[in-house]
Parts: sequence; C-alpha cells; structure tokens
Amino acid sequence: MTTSYSLVIGTKEWSSWSLRPYVALRHIGVPFEEDFIRLRYDTTSEEVQKRSPSGRVPLLKITENGETTVVWDSLAICETLAERHPEAGLWPADARARAEARSVSAEMHSGFPDVRDQLTMDFAKQLPTPDLRDTTKTQVARILKIWTDALAKHGGPYLFGHFSIADCMYAPVCSRFRTYGIEMPDAAKAYVDRIFALPAMIDWGKAAQKEIDEGLA
Repeated sequence: MTTSYSLVIGTKEWSSWSLRPYVALRHIGVPFEEDFIRLRYDTTSEEVQKRSPSGRVPLLKITENGETTVVWDSLAICETLAERHPEAGLWPADARARAEARSVSAEMHSGFPDVRDQLTMDFAKQLPTPDLRDTTKTQVARILKIWTDALAKHGGPYLFGHFSIADCMYAPVCSRFRTYGIEMPDAAKAYVDRIFALPAMIDWGKAAQKEIDEGLA
C-alpha cells in the first residue's frame, strides 16, 4: 500500500495550531508535503475554504492507493497519527500515564483563552512581557504546574518521559513563553529548552524567521 501525507498549514510565525501536527509528523519520521497558506492576507479565507471543511488550518490529507482521507483539527490529526503509527509511541504505553497525557492535551486544546489572547504566537520574535490580566496569570501558573508535575512524576525529559502528543500540544506555549519572557521555574525552563532543541522546532523557527525577513509575517 502506497501512502502519502500532505499537511496544510498557515504562516509559521503565527500558526500555533499548525505547529502541533507538524512536530508530530517530524517525530514519526514519515515524509510529508507542506501545503502553505499565508495567513492574515486578502486571499487567506478563500484558500483555506478550498482545502478545509472547517475553514481552518491545519488539515492533513492522507492518500492511499488513489483515495484521500481528510483530517482536520490539530488534536484529531495527532490522534490519527498515533493510531496509524503505534511504533512512534505518541501516547504513553502505560494506561494511567496515557489517560493523564490525554487529559492535559485536551485541557490545552480547549482551555487557556487568556493566554492565547495576551500571548499570541510570534515564534521567531522576542517581545516585551505585556501587563498580564489576573486570569492570564492564573492560566500561566496552571500550565507551569502541568509541566512541573508531569516532569517530576514521569522523570522527563519530556512531559511523560518519552516524547508524546502532550509535548506537541504544548510546543506553541513554549514558544509563547519564550517570546514574551515569561518567568518559569528551572524545570520548566529546561523543558522549554529541550522542546526548542527538537529538529522540528529548529526548522520551524528558521522558516518563521524567513517569513519575517520576506515580509510574509
């Protein structure tokens, strides 16, 4: 069976949701094409609507023997990749750890609206720390607790020992915290450094900087 993947993504400087499945695909190690859509541009909505039933990025196209399956939403894409590539260990093998990893991933997926609002993703930039609302401070503290608790419980180097979907889901937050100089305990700082050392994050950062240099972001 011949299988090919194509990942529809938005501007790398800004698209936190696109980063998550990109990191997952890079971890698995399968080749994939990138279908890039420039965000915040006159043609953005039209281009996204052509590709995605949800009208959003990212979207993964899986083509097998001439038939294409379309998966949208970051977490759904990561779940699909975990199902199709169990050898990659995108969820912890232990059932209790797996339940916890799913919980914190879903919490990231559906929560932290003030963090998203005040600490927007500008991947390749260093920006002043804004005057955070109390709700934002509470959400930042919750994220840091998730990280430090998981690292302490599972021994690192990633949230649940081995790299998992939970790390994919929080990779954009690592970027946000670094961009805005959010204060973090040492364990969280070291975790952010490890995430940024991933080849996928390095390559994403280079592409984001290129977008800035070329006036695309």
